[in-house]
Amino acid sequence: MRNSLLQEKTAPARMGEYHGAHAAAVYTDVAREFDALRTGAAVYEATWRAKIVATGEDRVRWLNGMITNNVRDLAVSRGVYSFVLNAQGRIQGDLIAFQRGDYILLETDESQAESLTALFDRFIIMDDVEIANVSEKLASIGVKGPKAAEVLREAGFPADLKALDVVDATWNGVGISVACGASEQFPEFEIWFAPEHTVAVWDALVSAGAQPVGYEALELHRIATGIPAFGQDIRERDLPQETAQSHALHFSKGCYVGQEIVERIHSRGNVHRGFTGFSLSQLVNSGTKLVRDGKEVGEITSVAELPSKKIIALGYVRREAATSELVAGDATAKVHPLPFEF
Repeated sequence: MRNSLLQEKTAPARMGEYHGAHAAAVYTDVAREFDALRTGAAVYEATWRAKIVATGEDRVRWLNGMITNNVRDLAVSRGVYSFVLNAQGRIQGDLIAFQRGDYILLETDESQAESLTALFDRFIIMDDVEIANVSEKLASIGVKGPKAAEVLREAGFPADLKALDVVDATWNGVGISVACGASEQFPEFEIWFAPEHTVAVWDALVSAGAQPVGYEALELHRIATGIPAFGQDIRERDLPQETAQSHALHFSKGCYVGQEIVERIHSRGNVHRGFTGFSLSQLVNSGTKLVRDGKEVGEITSVAELPSKKIIALGYVRREAATSELVAGDATAKVHPLPFEF
């Protein structure tokens, strides 16, 4: 398990495990940290974001046949979000692929890195491709919130990026890269650099006005903004179109593992159930089944009680039940469009 490089210096109130990595759970107060994500700028050490590099002359062609999105036509310094499927079209993982010129950088959660690397290795047969996990060589600090770009500029980092852009720069003599997240509505950036510069980067961002946050506040924000997490909301039994993540799919790029199932669903026009938000009358556990008229019609996958005391959830529901009031354990549940208002 990857460990924090800041634990002794920043003295978070509590540590824990998040997406397969040792990370700060909370620094001061979850409500205060959530507010920074909602209205200001938050900074966090992204120990759970693993980096995998694909090199070799066949890397673009090979990877294009492995994931659901198009890397063949991806411009240098651009990224795409994508699923990795099995032959039955079930989701085995998710990642962002960044075209870096002479290599492709794959970013995923630490909890997925080992299984995805092993899966990729099995599919390299006669291809000139090498896969390497470089997470220990590349630290990552995230800045998130409506004032994230303002804080980056104040600290001397580039911030004029579009969604899924990545730019290389020199900051105080240190080589860094800044990547922009996928959402324009909820700005997020990651700074990548050699691990020995972690403290300097962190201190600069905090001095520029960023509030340190732990993964408990980040998890509340993830659920409120309607972003599914692999292993929690996206499971290996799920099909791509059920997850409502259409930006992960490309329908004209050519063959890839699982394409036949994805195309069959696409031509049919819909799936029987879909990913959505729910408002709840009280807290329930993730995994709680949704019931209508005594019949199971869905499932809760993530639950959060916001500092406002509003209880929200993510999960799946059958299309024909989406307009009904549902039962979830001892709670009532109503479908709510994503993202939530918070």
